Amino acid sequence: MNFWEYLVNRHQQLLTDAYQHASAVFQCMVVATVLGVLIGVVTYRSEWAGNLATLVTSTILTIPSLAMIGLLIPIVGLGVAPTVVTLTLYGLLPIVRNSIVGLRGVDPTLVDAATGIGMSRLKRLVRIELPLAWPPILTGIRVSTQMLMGIAAIAAYASGPGLGNLIFRGIASLGSANALNQVLAGTLGIIVLALLFDAAYVLIGRLTISRGIRV
Repeated sequence: MNFWEYLVNRHQQLLTDAYQHASAVFQCMVVATVLGVLIGVVTYRSEWAGNLATLVTSTILTIPSLAMIGLLIPIVGLGVAPTVVTLTLYGLLPIVRNSIVGLRGVDPTLVDAATGIGMSRLKRLVRIELPLAWPPILTGIRVSTQMLMGIAAIAAYASGPGLGNLIFRGIASLGSANALNQVLAGTLGIIVLALLFDAAYVLIGRLTISRGIRV
């Protein structure tokens, strides 16, 4: 069976695996974004706190993904749980780092002006600082998503969802008729999803970043 015949015959399962893969990455990115921006907001005003947040999240990223999942299995079991925890932790660094950089890069005169007209610290953050810091934050989200697309494939090791199951099944059955087709289908599926997510982020950027900031 050639590759195209394999795709036609298994398209339903491939679509299901692709949906599960995209869903896992999307949901973990939402959690990582909320946590990452929150950490950035809490730490960006302090040099040591910002450095500590960056150091901790970068240290997490140095742990091999397979080792991370293996360490989590005795704690949270197999399936979705280790996948969610692993992807969320790995997604933090670019978002935390870019949130801190973006917030620190806001022009102090704008913040002073907002203070001068009576804005509270929360209002300044929500209406001035975060909107101006949004472009680098969005870049961090894009980088995290691209990383997690590949890392999510490793989740199949812990019976996690997604296209990684195809790749692992293909590797486990090397020499069989469809082994290469499975690995190729899983790999190309992840690449296509990564490109679709990135295109969506480009569109979100155009819709949410004012033209003045983009220029």
